[in-house]
Order: sequence, then C-alpha cells, then structure tokens
Amino acid sequence: MNLQAGPLGLVSSLGLVSKIILLFLFGFSVLSWAIILYKLRVYRRSDAEDQRFLSSVAKLNDVEEMRRQARRAGDSPSAAVLLNVLDRLPELPEAGGNPHKDNPGPPDINQVDRHYLERSMAYIVQGQLAKMESYLPFLATTGNITPFIGLLGTVLGIIDSFREIGQQGTASIGAVAPGVAEALVATAMGLFTAIPAVVAYNYFLSRIRRMAFRLETFSVEVLNSLLQRTGARGAAS
Repeated sequence: MNLQAGPLGLVSSLGLVSKIILLFLFGFSVLSWAIILYKLRVYRRSDAEDQRFLSSVAKLNDVEEMRRQARRAGDSPSAAVLLNVLDRLPELPEAGGNPHKDNPGPPDINQVDRHYLERSMAYIVQGQLAKMESYLPFLATTGNITPFIGLLGTVLGIIDSFREIGQQGTASIGAVAPGVAEALVATAMGLFTAIPAVVAYNYFLSRIRRMAFRLETFSVEVLNSLLQRTGARGAAS
C-alpha cells in the first residue's frame, strides 16, 4: 500500500475493508450529529414552552382555563401531562354511580379515585419522559461500539503492516508506515464519532433528569389541586 499525502490521498490509499469501516463510521457520525442538533432544538423549545406554560397557570384556579392554556402550549411536557390527566377524569370511577349518565354534559368529577389518579399521573409522566428520550439510545450505541469498530480498523492496519514486512523482507519505514497510518486513521475516526455522541448523551440525560423533577413536582401540585377541588375519595375502602 502506497501512502499518499493529504486526507483524501490517505483515504484513497487504504484497503477495501478499511474504507468500508470508515464509511460505516462516517454514517454513524452523520446520524449522531443529526440527532444531536435535532434534540438540542427540541429541548430548547420544550423548556421555553414549559416555562411559559407554568408561569401562565401558576395563578389560575379555573380548570377549564388551565385546559385552554395547556392546549396552546403544544410543546410543553407539563401541558401534555395536565391535558392527559384532565382527559382521564371522566373515566374515573364514582361512588354511587353517575346520576347524570343520560345527560352528555360536562363530566361529574365530584368524587375521584385518588390511587387511580396517582397511578395515571405517574404513567403519563413516564410517557412524556420516554418521548423526550427518543433517539438517545442511538447516541449511547454509537458511543459504545464505534471505538471498537475503529479498533477493528487498527487491527487490520497492523496486520497489513506485518504482511508488507513479510513481502518486502524488511522492517523499514516504507513497509511499516502505510499500515500504521491506516490503523491510526480508523482509530481517529472511531474516536471522532464516539466522543461527541457520549458527551451529547450525558448532557441530554442531565436535561431529562431536570425535566423529570419538574414534571414530578408539577404533577404533585396538579394532583393536590384537583383533589382539593373535587373532594377526592381514597381507594382504601
């Protein structure tokens, strides 16, 4: 293998297997950066929308007005939690039956099963967190496997170096350098792909933890507010 100057020359001088490995790593890198930029935009928009929504409903006492505010905040996880909880209220069991079952008017939520509502709230919060975690497993996978793929290219480059040494019968720089360069290119590409993915994955996890704390706090406040308004009953009986 003849070593050529410049990045393009170096890549063109690599073997077929090494080129396939580099192409594979390049694909992982492109997808990782696309996910990183997309998730940055999503988290920035969600945080901004969440702050606006929480500020708008902080002093509201009317449930229907809270519902309207939540519908306006389409990108807010807290708004989605509130909407899902309010949409589930008509399905909650009521003690003594519903005296207005023949009347399709607004749902009667004067008596609410507290434990059912708590379980529903936890399920809704987990659903929002799972939505925010979408595509993150790909970043974790990229950070875990691409260094090993680069290591595979390194091993193949070293093997090529020894083959050149055996063919030429000498351990000169001219025989060793091309294979070593091939190995270093694969290693560098693997690290170039893995490092941003790992950094972004850990950063996004920290943002999701903060979001989880905010959603859990908000869900507790919403739960207490709804129970105070509706005179909730416990399911212990």
